[in-house]
Amino acid sequence: MTAQAHDIEADVIIVGAGIVGTLVATRLARAGVRVVILEAGPRVDRERALQRYRESLVKLPETPYEAVAHAPAPRLDAIGDYYVQAGPENFQSNYLRLVGGTLWHWLGTTPRLHPSDFEMKSRFGVGVDWPIGYAELEPYYAEAERVLGVAGEGDLESPRSTPYPMPPIALTHRDRAWARAIAPLGLRVNVNPQARNSTAYDGRPPCDGQASCVPICPTVARFDASVQVARAERAGVRIVENAVAVFIEVGEGERIRCIHVRRPDGTSQIARGRSYVLAAHSIETPKLLFLSRTAERPHGIANGSDQVGRHLMDHPAQLTWALAREPLGSYRAPHAVAGIDHFRFRDFEGADPRAQRSAFRVELRNDGWNFGKGGPTFLLPELLARGRGVRGASLQRELALHAHRQSTLLSLMEQLPDPENRITLAEDALDSSGLPRPKIHFALGDYERQGLAAARATHDRLFQALGATNAEHAPTWFGAGHILGTYRMGNDPKTSVVSARGRSHDHANLFILGGGQMPTGGTVNPTLTVTALALYALPEIQKALSGS
Repeated sequence: MTAQAHDIEADVIIVGAGIVGTLVATRLARAGVRVVILEAGPRVDRERALQRYRESLVKLPETPYEAVAHAPAPRLDAIGDYYVQAGPENFQSNYLRLVGGTLWHWLGTTPRLHPSDFEMKSRFGVGVDWPIGYAELEPYYAEAERVLGVAGEGDLESPRSTPYPMPPIALTHRDRAWARAIAPLGLRVNVNPQARNSTAYDGRPPCDGQASCVPICPTVARFDASVQVARAERAGVRIVENAVAVFIEVGEGERIRCIHVRRPDGTSQIARGRSYVLAAHSIETPKLLFLSRTAERPHGIANGSDQVGRHLMDHPAQLTWALAREPLGSYRAPHAVAGIDHFRFRDFEGADPRAQRSAFRVELRNDGWNFGKGGPTFLLPELLARGRGVRGASLQRELALHAHRQSTLLSLMEQLPDPENRITLAEDALDSSGLPRPKIHFALGDYERQGLAAARATHDRLFQALGATNAEHAPTWFGAGHILGTYRMGNDPKTSVVSARGRSHDHANLFILGGGQMPTGGTVNPTLTVTALALYALPEIQKALSGS
């Protein structure tokens, strides 16, 4: 590669322009620190993305977003085109490489972890304990809720020091029907905490109930990382898009010296700073650490523990769908507004099962059978073939009646960390940019499989309470898009990659942040926790800049 005349210099170089990178950059810039963010992918034009989504017949999470050859990423309809699946099971979750990151197409669900989720080893004899507890992270949870703009009510059994920034999103007609049906079982429906405006907030409008949160909110009522991108740039952060970090160079004293950057036209740049932050997601970050290996560091950098890339986790999801007796109003609200949190901590009898199997959180879906079987049009062949065939207004009525009775439950399992679940580099399988593709070894254990079985039995009992029929379980688990654990935090440099505040054990001026820090995953969507961890890391990053 030919070096460019104008290399990049700043006090802090950040790799990745998702929520973590842009939030850290914003806070540092407001404190007078010069910050540059390197982002592999391009910027997103919201109007063009919306048009692409509306015009597409196939509507996947990636549909609105332009794919670029220099920053390939896994797509749900062709996930094996990017991942090299080494088995025994396929890893199924995806992400985006764009300015703004994967929060472009997230649902917006933001529960906190429970205090017990930080102490899985101590309390239940499985997994590991975190190096910090809930109480230490709680103030940062509160600040993260303000950053994202979270609407909610109640504590969901996680103690709070502050109220939610906004009142909760209203329950849907479907959610209220579920609440009535399960009350005799001693269960309740909880409104999901969610980064979706219930009132005007942060200059953005309240949610008007459009059902395209995944993959794009047309009004920005649901927070996406473009909001934080704008904050960062107003604070003076420079974002360099289409800048692929390909090698991290280590200098004297094991300090990071610079990052080599490749541009789409084949030219290169060097990015130099006093401190460096990797926030490029839980697959791309270990991939970059492995790409930076040398004869002196054959396992890559920040990997003296041999833990980089290991302990890959998701929230394996069990999906079940059934037909309610009466119309519930499907396809008329965000994909999920509420859930049942009871099963995060206990079974029907009140016992906590986490010593033996995964706990799970039940999500009440508002998108009919779309996730499991596709939209209402999957019925067309059956209706058209029935007798003389259903046509015209009759066809429309039949489709509408069936669609409004469709109901789906989705349960997210906790997955235990396993060092054999890991990402490495596929040296013999290059991606469209010429770099090795991520090679993934992945499998669920008995702990997760028993949790999936318990979820299926729970779904059957819940649908029975609703009076629904034709219940059908998805034959396999789904990925939740919650990629965790590949550079976990810990106090012991022999068993972890970074400290509790994200500082590399091996390189004093390197911080590695994001979902990969999480030692265990709990049963809830991780974005709020990841955001809180980024805020928790800030004092240590500022300390590093002062030479400590």
